[in-house]
Amino acid sequence: MLGTKKNMKEAPVLIPVSEFLESYNKNMPTGWPRATAALLQKFRDAHTALFSHGDLWSLDQHRKKLMDWLPRNTDTDK
Repeated sequence: MLGTKKNMKEAPVLIPVSEFLESYNKNMPTGWPRATAALLQKFRDAHTALFSHGDLWSLDQHRKKLMDWLPRNTDTDK
């Protein structure tokens, strides 16, 4: 029985975009680009396949991908 538990895939914890945005920005290092609602919508539009649960987000599923995407898609003043 113990072996079967390892093979089961846990379902991601799904949260609304407002909770994802707050948690994401709260836990990012100083100097890292901050997410905004508009940037999250742009990310969602560019990665529709990641959103099989509608408008819900998962820190486990989306955080790392957003971290990789955000620096290339944030307008910064230089």
